[in-house]
Amino acid sequence: MTLSAELALRRGEFTLDVGFEVPDGGVLALLGPNGSGKSSVLGCLAGLLRPSRARITLDGRDLAGLPPHARGIGLLSQDALLFPHLSALDNVAFAPRSTGAGRAEAKKRAREWLTEVDALELAGRRPAQLSGGQAQRVAIARALAAEPGLLLLDEPFAALDVDAAPAIRGLLRRVLRSGPPTVLVTHDPLDALALADHVAVLDGGRIVERGETRKVLSAPRTAFTARIAGLNLVAGIAAEGGLRTSGGQLAGIPAEDVVEGEAAVAVFAPSAVAVYLRDGERRGSPRNTVEGIVDALEPHGPVIRVRARGDDWAAGLAADLTPAAVAELALEPGTPVDLSVKAASVAVHAVSDH
Repeated sequence: MTLSAELALRRGEFTLDVGFEVPDGGVLALLGPNGSGKSSVLGCLAGLLRPSRARITLDGRDLAGLPPHARGIGLLSQDALLFPHLSALDNVAFAPRSTGAGRAEAKKRAREWLTEVDALELAGRRPAQLSGGQAQRVAIARALAAEPGLLLLDEPFAALDVDAAPAIRGLLRRVLRSGPPTVLVTHDPLDALALADHVAVLDGGRIVERGETRKVLSAPRTAFTARIAGLNLVAGIAAEGGLRTSGGQLAGIPAEDVVEGEAAVAVFAPSAVAVYLRDGERRGSPRNTVEGIVDALEPHGPVIRVRARGDDWAAGLAADLTPAAVAELALEPGTPVDLSVKAASVAVHAVSDH
């Protein structure tokens, strides 16, 4: 089955206007800031919102205008939403029963799906007796037991603790390989990398970036995508040997699609940025150096992420330093610094046409 959708929706001053396709077994991740339209897309697909214009086809079947229960769609959200008075087995069996399966057949399929999600031993428990991760396993089984033609995932890991999320993410990756077309809404790039083959970035109700997940997240064209991917992004105009910015030149390595004189972005990792005190001794001679001021210090795993403010490409720049380096430089918000990055660490890409 292939999902093809063109959606337009107006709600107050917000306007949604998007189009995309998802092939059978494909997973499309929708990323974007709050208010960008991600949930509106899911609402239109599920029939929970009435778009002003819609073309939604699933394997040639027109879904637009059908009520939610007639669309053959499975929805999994961050809350498991299990029926509290039913056992895990009966919760899962409810899905095939709602599509016309008999009681015995529904329970047979429920056991098969509970086995598939490694939760058969939970069959007799009620939701109050399940942990968050266990409840989400049962919810996944219920969503798939109805054999939906389309699966919608709305932040499915947001309510899980850090120990449960990786296991559920791996479980979904396994079952979706042979599953229906899937649309995933998430704020976490790890979810997109683990589950989705393609990603679409929404902003202001429009798709501003799209493509294969790894390519989009490794070479972002928008500031939002760069931020969630943990990369620095500087916008400007492509020039020989790099990027022309409002304050000068940023040297880098242009990608094949870059055309001099046209809009482009420079992308580089926070780990590639060196930080020096403004009056300190600078080692080496990177071509790209800019003055900035420390804006914030954020723990980021084993490193401290230093965020800067300033003019030109120093604005919003992130640099990853060890705690020892931060202590040695006595960095704190308001400290004047020089920020440097080697040209070999800077990739320059054309701005997406989407």
